[in-house]
Amino acid sequence: MISSIWHTVVYNPLYNGIIFLADILPWADLGVIIILFTLIIKFALAPIAFKGIKTQQALKKITPELDKIKKKFKDDKQQQAVATMDLYKEHNIKPFSGILLMFIQIPILLALYFIFLKGGLPEVNTNILYSFVKVPAQIKIIFLGMINLTQKSLLLGILTGLTQFVHTRLTLGKHINEPKQKNVSIKDDFMRTMKLQMRFVLPVVFGFIAYSLSAGIALYWTTSNIFHIVQELYVTRRAQKEENLNNKALPTGV
Repeated sequence: MISSIWHTVVYNPLYNGIIFLADILPWADLGVIIILFTLIIKFALAPIAFKGIKTQQALKKITPELDKIKKKFKDDKQQQAVATMDLYKEHNIKPFSGILLMFIQIPILLALYFIFLKGGLPEVNTNILYSFVKVPAQIKIIFLGMINLTQKSLLLGILTGLTQFVHTRLTLGKHINEPKQKNVSIKDDFMRTMKLQMRFVLPVVFGFIAYSLSAGIALYWTTSNIFHIVQELYVTRRAQKEENLNNKALPTGV
């Protein structure tokens, strides 16, 4: 039952999408196809991603208010949670809106792993092709004439780690670079340490994982990270422009 759902909802659509692009773009190698396929997926998920980015930006803005709540109710965790949720409601923030995108990403990565390492490319499994998808004359698995996408690639693994570092830095912001304050709680110190690890350790881990799996997955991951970086910068600048326009529109003295 689970296997049937997996193939019907995740694996088969992704496999057919790659084969379909390979057929209509005979000049393109598998790397170009992966990049185009990644962009199609990212644009389809853009509305969800935008909500997640806006939520992160809103959370950054209310960080001082959250810190005040923590200090005010440091001995009453229940009241602290209530005050925090009230603050979220006041600013119309849904703190878990970005989790959906993360859960969607996981099955996509797993499906690509099986497609590149277990799918038999460049051979095509005609048993799972949709009726409108034709078998391409050939699938070029060498990206730019240099990288076999069904094998490991140190270069793409490194690029995955570097782009993940930039994306994580944009997501977390700059406040974690501030010096450690005195008399902070164990919880706050733990959260600060976790954010530092996410910034510096997580990209290394992701880069190693991408290298260990296959160049195809590393290319997808790198392209995905670059898309997220551009998307984050676009949403941030757009929000900043809207905020500046709103400030200019306010009457003098407000």
